[in-house]
Amino acid sequence: MRPEARSAPLVPSYGSGTLAELGASVLASVGGSGTNVLGLPAVRRVCLLIVDGLGWELLRGHPAAAPFLSELAMNARPLTAGFPATTVTSLTTLGTGCAPGQHGVLGYQVAIPGEHRLLNGLRWDDRVDPERWQPQPTIYQRAVAAGIAAYHVAPRAFRRSGLTRAAMRGAQYRPADSMGALAGEAALALNDSENAIVTVYHGDLDSTGHAFGVGSDAWYYQLTHVDKLAEQLAGGLPTDSALYVTADHGMVDVPPEDRIDADTEPDMRAGVMLLGGEGRARHVYAHPGAAADVLAAWREILGHRAWVASRDEAISEGWFGPVDPAMAPRIGDVVAAPTGNWAIVATETEPRESALIGMHGSLAAADQLIPMLTLPVY
Repeated sequence: MRPEARSAPLVPSYGSGTLAELGASVLASVGGSGTNVLGLPAVRRVCLLIVDGLGWELLRGHPAAAPFLSELAMNARPLTAGFPATTVTSLTTLGTGCAPGQHGVLGYQVAIPGEHRLLNGLRWDDRVDPERWQPQPTIYQRAVAAGIAAYHVAPRAFRRSGLTRAAMRGAQYRPADSMGALAGEAALALNDSENAIVTVYHGDLDSTGHAFGVGSDAWYYQLTHVDKLAEQLAGGLPTDSALYVTADHGMVDVPPEDRIDADTEPDMRAGVMLLGGEGRARHVYAHPGAAADVLAAWREILGHRAWVASRDEAISEGWFGPVDPAMAPRIGDVVAAPTGNWAIVATETEPRESALIGMHGSLAAADQLIPMLTLPVY
């Protein structure tokens, strides 16, 4: 019998309430192809602010730091990010309107099938073509094909990244390296066209949470800046527009005592060829013939501290949404999603990632629930 973790995982609401439905609904709301599952109002222009790391529970827990966003949240409901709840997967889910199992960007680090190495979705690998790795058309490409302008406003450093090409291709890139530039470039883009989708990406809240923790003063102060950015974006909306605010994932602080180190637990490395994913969403790739033993060992060691599934179980239980058979080999032979504030670190092979205070990725509410805030302007 499969042992159960202390509580049930929050499996994303694919088909009704994830970032995939948000991306598709935004496109449909401005006259593009597809279904407006979320029932967004029909407008000519949309500004979508993506705040990296702004979980629903974190926003609801800090109303004084974010009065503008908190007021919008009073009449809002959260979405689920998708699994893993991590930037590379979530931005691609939003950018394609497809579940992770369809677009194939299945985590921070995933195995390249047939090769003994991992692809890091943030740092990428020049030997991997982003457009072949992620073959689904993006909402930006579909918008342009329908005569709708598409823009992505984000830091200059990400302009030609593999992730941008995989998740955001088709959008005109407007580099912006400060809060003021994000607001200013978004306003210019919205007013450049009568019919447009403008996404604005802000990543500093996430990096602050990783470095200092979501319980820190630094994170709290950064949230106040995010709130001002959202207010400025709202103030720059032309008529017949809408502002939406969402995130790619939530975050939890992981104390030292809640870290399981796979590099100091020999039984967790036995039979393992590659350890992918990240601390709160692990893909475990076994040597040929060792998958069953690896699954049994990880379940025994982790117990209630993680939801642990085989690849087939994770697919059948809907963790990744509908899975294209061509994408299935990218999923670990074993997939582990820590409960509570636990994390599975690897201090020797991943020293930088293992030192982070704030982490995310799992099927817990703190990781999965993200805002879906709306401000229409008529």
